[in-house]
Amino acid sequence: MSSLAQKKVAHLKRKTRVRKKIRGTAERPRLNVFKSARHIYAQIIDDSTGTTLVAVSTSQGDVASALEYTGNVQAAKQVGALVAKKALENNITSVVFDRNGFLYHGRVKALADAARENGLAF
Repeated sequence: MSSLAQKKVAHLKRKTRVRKKIRGTAERPRLNVFKSARHIYAQIIDDSTGTTLVAVSTSQGDVASALEYTGNVQAAKQVGALVAKKALENNITSVVFDRNGFLYHGRVKALADAARENGLAF
């Protein structure tokens, strides 16, 4: 198996292991993070109804225009701060963090720390 295939398999194993334990409710929705090489995405999801309550990403025009590059830690911090502000506007103060199989390091950690600093509890 190639190293790329091994990485993909390891990511999917981590993702399923994490998602077995995490479930968002109306009281404590799930903060889901997805990252690609160029962008980072954050959604707050109520799993009981299957609806996305808040979504922010670096591919959105207002966020992307304020950034020099969208695939770095500074961009992740800005997305984390923005998702926290939008969540507080929608009266969401506490969430369950879903790192989506990504390691809690770098951009994922920066997004989580920025969301905590701006008022989200998890």
